[in-house]
Amino acid sequence: MDQKILSLSTEKTADRLQEFLQTLKEDELATLLQHQAVKGKTAGAFLRAIFKGSPCSEKAGALRRLKTYTCCIQLVESGDLQKEVASEIIGLLMLEAHNFPGPLLVELANEFVGAIKEGNLMNGKSLELLPIVLTALITEKENLVYGKDELSGEECKKQLIKTLCSVRWDRQYVVQFTSMFKDVPLTAEEAEFVVEKVLKMFSKLNLQEVPPLVYQLLVLASKGNRKRVLEGIIAYFNKLDKQHNEEQSGNELLDLVTMPSGELRHVEGTVILHIVFAIKLDCELGRELLKHVKAGLQGDFSNNICPFSIALLLSITRIQRFEEQKTSVVKSFKDLQLLQGSKFLQNLVPHRSCVSTMILDVVKNSVHSWDHVTQGLVEFGFILMDSYGPKKIPDGNNIETSPGLSRTPQQHACKLGANILLETFKIHEMIRQEILERILNRVVSRASSSISHYLDLFSNITMCSPLVLQSCSSKVTETFDYLSFLPLQTVQGLLKAVQPLLKVSMSMRDSLILVLRKAMFASRLDARKAAVAGFLLLLKNFKVLGSLSSSQCSQSLGVSQVHVDVHSHYNSVANETFCLEIMDSLRRCLGQQADVRLMLYEGFYDVLRRNSQLANSIMHTLLSQLKQYYEPQPDVLPPLKLEACISTKGDQISLQEPLDHLLCCVQHCLAWYKSRVLPLQQEEEEEEEFYQDLDDMMESITSRMIKSELEDFELDKSADFSQSTGIGIKNNICAFLVMGVCEVLIEYNFSIGNFSKNKFEEVLSLFLCYKKLSDILNEKAGKGKTKTANKTHDSFLSMNFVSDLLTALFRDNTQSHEESLSVLRSNIDFMRYAVSMALQKIQQLMKTGHVSGPGGQNPEKIFQNLCNITRVLLWRYTSIPTSVEEESGKKEKGKSISLLCLEGLQKTFGAVLRFFQPRIPQFLQALDAPDNEGEEVEVTVTQRAAFQIRQFQRSLLNLLSSQEEDFNSKEAVLLVSFLSSLSKLLEPSSPEFMQMLSWTSKICKENSREDASFCKGLMNLLFSLHVLCKSPVILLRDLSQDIHGHLGDIDEDVEMEETNHFAMVNLRTAAPTVCLLVLSQAEKVLEEVDWLIAKRKGQVSQETISEEASSQATLANHPIEKAIIMELGTLLTFFHELVQTALPSGSCVDTLLKDLCKMYTILTALVRYYLQVYQSSRGIPKIMEKLVKLSGSHLTPLCYSFISYIQNKTQSLKHTGGKKAKKTAAVAMAMARVLRETKAIPNLIFAIEQYEKFLIRLSKRSKVNLMQHMKLSTSRDFKIRGNVLDMVLQEEEEENEEDTASEHEGQNEEPAKKKKKK
Repeated sequence: MDQKILSLSTEKTADRLQEFLQTLKEDELATLLQHQAVKGKTAGAFLRAIFKGSPCSEKAGALRRLKTYTCCIQLVESGDLQKEVASEIIGLLMLEAHNFPGPLLVELANEFVGAIKEGNLMNGKSLELLPIVLTALITEKENLVYGKDELSGEECKKQLIKTLCSVRWDRQYVVQFTSMFKDVPLTAEEAEFVVEKVLKMFSKLNLQEVPPLVYQLLVLASKGNRKRVLEGIIAYFNKLDKQHNEEQSGNELLDLVTMPSGELRHVEGTVILHIVFAIKLDCELGRELLKHVKAGLQGDFSNNICPFSIALLLSITRIQRFEEQKTSVVKSFKDLQLLQGSKFLQNLVPHRSCVSTMILDVVKNSVHSWDHVTQGLVEFGFILMDSYGPKKIPDGNNIETSPGLSRTPQQHACKLGANILLETFKIHEMIRQEILERILNRVVSRASSSISHYLDLFSNITMCSPLVLQSCSSKVTETFDYLSFLPLQTVQGLLKAVQPLLKVSMSMRDSLILVLRKAMFASRLDARKAAVAGFLLLLKNFKVLGSLSSSQCSQSLGVSQVHVDVHSHYNSVANETFCLEIMDSLRRCLGQQADVRLMLYEGFYDVLRRNSQLANSIMHTLLSQLKQYYEPQPDVLPPLKLEACISTKGDQISLQEPLDHLLCCVQHCLAWYKSRVLPLQQEEEEEEEFYQDLDDMMESITSRMIKSELEDFELDKSADFSQSTGIGIKNNICAFLVMGVCEVLIEYNFSIGNFSKNKFEEVLSLFLCYKKLSDILNEKAGKGKTKTANKTHDSFLSMNFVSDLLTALFRDNTQSHEESLSVLRSNIDFMRYAVSMALQKIQQLMKTGHVSGPGGQNPEKIFQNLCNITRVLLWRYTSIPTSVEEESGKKEKGKSISLLCLEGLQKTFGAVLRFFQPRIPQFLQALDAPDNEGEEVEVTVTQRAAFQIRQFQRSLLNLLSSQEEDFNSKEAVLLVSFLSSLSKLLEPSSPEFMQMLSWTSKICKENSREDASFCKGLMNLLFSLHVLCKSPVILLRDLSQDIHGHLGDIDEDVEMEETNHFAMVNLRTAAPTVCLLVLSQAEKVLEEVDWLIAKRKGQVSQETISEEASSQATLANHPIEKAIIMELGTLLTFFHELVQTALPSGSCVDTLLKDLCKMYTILTALVRYYLQVYQSSRGIPKIMEKLVKLSGSHLTPLCYSFISYIQNKTQSLKHTGGKKAKKTAAVAMAMARVLRETKAIPNLIFAIEQYEKFLIRLSKRSKVNLMQHMKLSTSRDFKIRGNVLDMVLQEEEEENEEDTASEHEGQNEEPAKKKKKK
């Protein structure tokens, strides 16, 4: 029978075939079809024959076709057919589908929907046919019956798609269903149905099934709904990440973890690849992604920004430029800083998760084959480091402050860049070479700019993985070739960083030594200094066998490195030869310039401390060098040959031997040798020879220096110290050498004196010699006004000695020490000198990040010394107030010791906050009295800080209780500054903080002092405390009323009632001090409001657009909106007072005009926000209407009056200047100042007019007349009036004034004309 059908189909006409098919029953045809399909050979031909004999024009033929389709679909789904046969059948069905009449297409589509609904699909192969059926429906022009309704083909398709999306989808066919829709022409609404359905299915699938579904969804996204697709994918993986993190953190639930970490990351990586590929083909998708992330940064952070979206963003960097991502990161740090600095913002905006944590999570996750993200991470890390690295500071030192909030957003961004690169280096082997090359290229090529951040990164890399870097050693070795041409600071940083590598790579060490030996004889001084620095570093780090352990300076190297040392025969025995070779090289430097020798002397002590076996070599070198400048005869004065230390080449006189540094080095090395080496070498007599020689020489120099007079050095008062003559320069050099030697001997004798009275008398004699010379130099410098002579030289006293000296002078109550210490205590100059030296050391630390002398580079020792110094200064200041000291010694010159102590306290606290922030609890604990140490009660930082604050509050109150003429301004300013530092340690939510705020407020309200700097410090303290509790707008309003009351009104006829909220505001301090301060605070508040408006805009753009949700959300005032309007309302009253105040010309007027301009700009931004979110059902909040009314009645008219007031002042100034015919310098300066102020006027007028323009738009949209309280501004056309111009030119000729003055005259006539017009 099937053969007959096939033979009939070969005939030209289908009549006989048609007749034969009509004779067959449905079951017979189905059986034949099944038989042919299973057999497979002629299934296609048999199907074509049936279609040929079943024309759609006849009803029976069409129905037969429908039955055939149904039968074929069942066969294909059964899985009994071969793949090729099934594909052929589906292909034929697809070809013929367009011939179906509309009703049968609907019926066929319904059969599909039914099968999907009931879960009858076996393999989903037949789904390929459904898109063709749906597409064919669109072309049907006549209405079709669908259910009970008659619909067009297009509407039928829409209903079918809706039904498809509403039924339950079998999990295994989700990908096929999604793939199917890509072949159907979809409207935007239909695409939305499909996308939402697919996104809902994500959570029902296994993790491994997600990537193929994402791929199909991205193909579908090309039809529209790109934004929703991206949002859905990002939200899904964000949710998975959070869920995964929660599971990981709950240790007790580890057995129940739903997904392994590796599997999740691999799936995320695959999905990111799919999205990147889709973006390459569809740039619009990339733009949507950037918009999505931007919206997240502005609005609700948590939904849009997550590790997955950041990884996605970094992956597309090869396709699109991503400078914006860099600024976005810095912006997020700025936002965080803004939030942390304002309680007002903290109350309104929830805490945001940190972007840097998320980015570092991406780095961590990228270990799971995220190669496409890695390149983006590296690029991003370098962009952050290049853009936000430290700026070069004048003395060439870049100081790394302690981590924490003190960093600027730029510093945070730079640190993040370094962390990204370090973590990426650790994880990804493939990218290591590239990262290292790029770091070293920057170190070499950017010598002129600051590269400390790159050196720190390189150092971190070498510290964590020196063995890994061996594979990249060629690049490091290549960098060594440039050492001679790099700045000294860079060389030191680089060599310090490569120390761990030198320990594991012999070839690298050898190539470095070759480079350093060449540099030692280079023509450039910096190259020779670099060589010395390099050799000293090598000596410090390669220990000779038998050296004493030195815990505080041991190189932190891991076990793996020690392992390599041993196996490469790189042991301590080999190091001895190596180190002695280097010492030979360094001895040659003692014949070079003073700068090279100086480096050597400064480095020897550290070498000795780390490598004690080199003591003999170093001490002999120092001894032979000192002998060259030492007078061996005990009767010869002075004991040192100063002439030999100075070199004269023609007219040029320079220092040849820094004898003071040499002696300083000898003293420190000797002290260390005595304390550490001698106790272990009592039996070996010969070892002590050089030690005894050096000790005798130091004793001899001391005794002879005391006997020597200044005349012996030819440095008495009659000597020439001018910098213009050769003798003067030489005398200056000699004077500084003698002073340096005196300081070294003071430390030496105090240290070995063991509280002997004779030794302390010697110390005092040496100090008197130092002081005489110092006074002469200061006197001569004062007369000659020479800058060079007046430079302060760094003291030679070590910080440790300064700490011990201060403790002995002020805190040592031991009976046996009393007599000897009284020698030093009796000399007030020496006491003052001791405190001044402590001050100088702390200043040096703040400037360079370290101090000179032993332990000066060791943070632990510096911290201990800071604690000791602060404790002594604190006791001295609180025990003996300045007032008592000044009464007892009014004749003494210079600052009182108490004042110096206070200055020292302020600086030490500043240094601790800057460099040792994490250790503040230990620091405060160290300041407490030793009696409390036995108590085990835990005391918080806030309580300790509050205790110190109370002491200094008492001191300030005592100062303020004195008469105005006795008021010590310097001390008051220092006290306020110190209280500000201490207040930063208080927890803003603590009662101690509130007590501090109320106390500061009370001081400002009840005390009136005319000292501007004290007023400024106190007001700054008040504001800094106030903003951490609440918004300062009320405070600003009160202060503005006080300023208005004291300075008077711009209208002279108005009588002012003086308000007195704050006594600190008086006629002397109101302007410019307080005025500028309140304006800067107002500017900060405006910035916060501006930030809030931008954030609110971002939130609104993210909200769903469903009518119901939006109407409910916006009926009530949003708390952020209400807060913005309240802030602006109070600020408006603040400006209302200031624009009526008769402010003096200058910075006050200039700043006020700029701030008014900003105020109107932000008011405009708020109006534009309401234009964006306005809905007729809601209307404009009443509170907003009140704000607009207030601005119209209380600010805008007064702004125009204030502008007229400024312009009238300008006119009066011009007339006074014109009449005199000769302009004095004062008038010219005043004119320039006024002109600068008037430049801001057009900007202000423009800002007001912009505000009014948008108000008119909002009025039209809201049908509320917001302009009823606005008085429209004057017409400001700038016509040239001929008669006025003639008059001005005539005046100019009569008065012989300059052309420029006439131009100003013409401009200043204009406002008068406007008034007449009005």
